[in-house]
Amino acid sequence: MAEATGPARSQPATLSDVARLAGVSIATASKALNGRSQVRAETRQRVVEAAERLAFRPNQVARGLLAGRTGTVGLLTSDLEGRFSIPILMGAEDAFGAGEVAVFLCDARGDAIREQHHVRALLGRRVDGLIVVGSRTDPRPSLGRELPVPVVYAYAPSEDPEDLSIVPDSVGAGRLAVDHLLACGRTRIAHITGDPGYAASQERAEGARAALADAGLALVGEPGFGAWSEGWGRAATAMLLDRHPEVDAVLCGSDQIARGVMDMLRERGRRVPEDVAVMGFDNWRVLTSASRPPLTSVDMNLEQVGRAAAHALFTAIDGTRRSGVEALPCRVVIRGSTVPLS
Repeated sequence: MAEATGPARSQPATLSDVARLAGVSIATASKALNGRSQVRAETRQRVVEAAERLAFRPNQVARGLLAGRTGTVGLLTSDLEGRFSIPILMGAEDAFGAGEVAVFLCDARGDAIREQHHVRALLGRRVDGLIVVGSRTDPRPSLGRELPVPVVYAYAPSEDPEDLSIVPDSVGAGRLAVDHLLACGRTRIAHITGDPGYAASQERAEGARAALADAGLALVGEPGFGAWSEGWGRAATAMLLDRHPEVDAVLCGSDQIARGVMDMLRERGRRVPEDVAVMGFDNWRVLTSASRPPLTSVDMNLEQVGRAAAHALFTAIDGTRRSGVEALPCRVVIRGSTVPLS
């Protein structure tokens, strides 16, 4: 006689069916299938074998309820219209979508009181975790250690070293940019960048100096700190050419600045890239593609930052929490403004 494999059925097997076949209670079957430690190894094996024989597959909602989860997370940003926060949010949502997780998106608009209101509202909806996305790379206040769910900070790191923050490697990005210019044969490199109060400005300049020092070189003049604008790029380039006409490359702290730099170089009769190579930051395609020539730029891989933050939150929800600041590598997107010297 053939061995019985459970009742024939036209409907999918239920948890009750698994428990009945394994000879245990529904609660024990639930704990066994969700990896709870309160179940003996031989009991767990019996339940797993029963589930396999019945082709039992718990649906996502039931699985979440059994694990005490809602299958929802909160994405909290300070700048929903921002150039940098949107790609991070897109990357995070892509990762959450792959894991069949619903997302609540809230914009605090840079207001601490509004942010706290959103946090309370999200916790009231019993989200399983939070990702907090900043609008700049400067450290921001922590939401605190008393929250009942894990939190991951993206782009703007938390001031608390016990929190986990995922950020682009701004120092490494400065190194990458200078290494590219050196590979193009440039040795007289200047740096024009944005607001000195931004961590990104200082870190990129730090990386650029370090890469030049490794090559036995130094920046032409001091870094030109100013505004994140084309106007500043034009003004700073005029001053640079008056003081250092020998410059053969300009590393810019943003693509807007780089556009202004190229405008002034043309006005002064300098060809890009034949006389002076120009390189930007952020890889803002609206600007890089419309530039003439197209602008080489450093891409901060912001969607990858978002995906990494989402994966880190997944692991934290599962009980494996990390802490500290994790910096992800950036990349150089090469275009016509830095064609190597022939």
